[in-house]
Formats: sequence, C-alpha cells, structure tokens
Amino acid sequence: MKVLVTGGAGYIGSHTAIELLGAGHEPTLLDDFSNSSPGVLKALRVVANRDVRCVQADIRDGERLDAVFAAGRFDAVVHFAALKSVSESTAEPLRYYETNVAGTATVLQAMARHAVKTIVFSSSATVYGASAAMPLTEDSPLAPSNPYGRSKQMAEQMLRDVHDADPQWRISILRYFNPVGAHPSGHLGEAPLQAAPNLLPVIAQVAAGRRERLEVYGDDYPTRDGTCIRDYVHVLDIARGHVDALAHLNAGAHFAVHNLGTGHGHSVLDVVRAFKQASGRRVPFRIVGRRPGDVPASYADARRANDELGWRATHGLPRMCEDAWRWQSSHPNGFDA
Repeated sequence: MKVLVTGGAGYIGSHTAIELLGAGHEPTLLDDFSNSSPGVLKALRVVANRDVRCVQADIRDGERLDAVFAAGRFDAVVHFAALKSVSESTAEPLRYYETNVAGTATVLQAMARHAVKTIVFSSSATVYGASAAMPLTEDSPLAPSNPYGRSKQMAEQMLRDVHDADPQWRISILRYFNPVGAHPSGHLGEAPLQAAPNLLPVIAQVAAGRRERLEVYGDDYPTRDGTCIRDYVHVLDIARGHVDALAHLNAGAHFAVHNLGTGHGHSVLDVVRAFKQASGRRVPFRIVGRRPGDVPASYADARRANDELGWRATHGLPRMCEDAWRWQSSHPNGFDA
C-alpha cells in the first residue's frame, strides 16, 4: 500500500516508516519539522538502505494537503502529527486544540476529497484520565484530565462520527501508553527539538551529563513508592502495532479501537534504576511538586490487540533502556550529532 505518514519525521513516525517498509508498504512522510529534524531522513536512509520520500507541510494547510494527496495517490493514512506534552497543553490549550483537533479535521477533509478512506490514528492512553480501575481496557470510561488528553478524545469522537456518517471509512484508533527506547541500530531515536516532555529522554540526558539532575514530579501518589506508574512500551512494538492495525483494516475491519501496552506498570523510580543498570551511569534526581494533569497510575489491558491484531509487546524495560542509552550515547545532540 502507498501510505501517507503524517508526523512521519517524528519519534514514532520514523520507526513506523521502517516497519511499513519491512512489511512491503510504500510510506511517504509528511512533517512540518516544528519538533523534528530533517536529519531523520539521513538516518532512515542508513537503516532502510534506501531513500524514504518526505514532504514538508503543515496538517492545518488544506491546500497543501490537496497537492500532496493529488501527487501521492495514497491508499491509507497513518496520522501521528500532533502536539503531545501534558504540561504544555495545560498552559496553551488553544494551540493543542488547533493542531490536534482542527488539524485532524483538515486531514480527514483532504482524505475525503481524494477518496482515501483508510486511516490508522495515533491516540493516547491519556484519554482514560485518572481511572481507579487498572488495567485499562478499551471500554474503560474516557475522562481525560488535561487538554492534551481531551484533544485526543475529541479527535477520536470525530473519527467515530465520520464512520457513522459514511461506513465506507475504515478506521483504527490506537491508544498507546508510553513509547520509549530506540531502534537497535542506534541510528533512530527520540530527538525532540523542544524541551523533552517525557521521562526516559530526560533520564538519558541526565545519564549523559546534558542535564544536572532529573526532577521527579511528586512522591506522594498512592503508588508503591509514591511516584507515578506508567506502562512503558518499546517504540518498535508501538510501530509494529500500526502495521498490524493497517493489516486488520485490510482484512475487513471497519472501525476498531485497541490499546497498545505491556500490561505492566513501572514507577518513575523503577525506570531510574533500570536506566542506571543499562547505562552504568549515575542518574541524580530530586523530588519536586506534582505536575498539573498527571495521574497516579496508568497501564493497559492489551488483550484485544493480542486477539484481534495478533500484536503483543515483546521487549521489556531493560531492553528499552539499553536501546535508549545506545541512541543517547551515540547521538548526544540528536540527529545533529
């Protein structure tokens, strides 16, 4: 299939491009490079041993999208392009709704105009909010606690409404938990241009000496060590989930929602210890106040993805930390190293 990958130069998008190629598909990346580096294209060329086509464009630009769709004649879209920081979303909610909600609407409108009605959508476990019942299933109540999560929930509802209005659409929504790690080659990894909002990249930067210490946002949560618990999933497992979801749609599914997670939660301090062991480096940290929008614990029940997609997380936390350290230590300044 010819697949347009929005946000394709980003962390998960670039790894998914490799998985799409491995499955025999032809990805075209679309990215505005607001939080990613064109250097990823060189890395993809090394890993894939071929060039991967990329178009620079903003998903909010309908006219530009029309030109991309007209030239590409795509069979499907994998839609990653979005803003994704919980804390930033609480400070700039309108920016998040403009990109994550209105931007998704613009992508869907362009798809409709060009008769492309197959999409795999990158959602997030943040749509569940602070649920007391763990693990989270796809039927758990949706109650996001921050604008980022609400923007993803709104986009999900938009997709449901599009399918209800026209059942010819084939739509897969993937709610994944916390993607971490890097490609085992060491050539691809997480390299945000803006301040890293996620735990593992910050830990890696501390271990590499780029940051003085890690700030742990709260140690008074109702968890085993007081720090937040999350379901960390290797980025390659997440990337493979998108390929499996595309195959599921091709096999006849019309609307599906799946969690992508390991089913196991690790606390912030668990991850610090695992990274220290993987890197052999110190990871100094200090406890600070809670971060707005964070929930105490979030981990998945991924049995539906196991059963319907044939998908299963295959890499544990030690492998995630080892691959993340290989990337960080060989690319201290990201793709510009």
